[in-house]
Amino acid sequence: MKNKQITGNNKRGSVLTLIGITVMILLTFTKVVPSSSIASYSVFVGIAFFFIIEAVAKTPNAESGLRFNTIVEDIKKPSVIVWILLPSLSGIVTLVVGNLIFSGEFVVHVMGRTSSILSFDKTALLIGQVIIAAFGEEIAYRGFFLGKGMKIFPFWLCAVVSSLTFAAGHIASGNMGIVVYDIAAVFIDSLIFSVIYHKSGNCVISTFSHILGNAISLVAVFLFF
Repeated sequence: MKNKQITGNNKRGSVLTLIGITVMILLTFTKVVPSSSIASYSVFVGIAFFFIIEAVAKTPNAESGLRFNTIVEDIKKPSVIVWILLPSLSGIVTLVVGNLIFSGEFVVHVMGRTSSILSFDKTALLIGQVIIAAFGEEIAYRGFFLGKGMKIFPFWLCAVVSSLTFAAGHIASGNMGIVVYDIAAVFIDSLIFSVIYHKSGNCVISTFSHILGNAISLVAVFLFF
């Protein structure tokens, strides 16, 4: 009887996962019209479905994709720390190469597309916004889209589709070459976050990497660009 109940919970979780992923994709890809104001709601959808599915499937804490009590153990897993540091390096490389190719316009583009959600003139508020934004995106795209999606589809497929969707959410109006370069960089970072989640099983760990990468890139922009 207990096994049947678990199976039923898993089936409901799978159905909810497919619904949530579909809604996230549809919302995010409205961003192909850069002025779209509803794409950002995909993050809230992902967060909501993550917690709904955890409750419906009665996911044990040890198997949850969002764990605070195993942070130390998860960071110590093979090669996780190396992957955590990669987005920080890729962020610097992206800025340097982008600035060289587009004669300084790339940084202006990135600052422009993030100015609506980040308060660059208020340091304390900016720090909080960077942390909250990264944490929300990781729960939605790694904890839910990738983590729950992997229970249905192969990791590589979930990683690619979730990263394409995540990157699409960062589309902004501007020079086509700069936009493509920017989205490609976001896609690569998203793939790295996906690997971190896959290796650690914990979106808190991918959040650390996300926050660190964003913070270092912001500091670099203020100091050198």
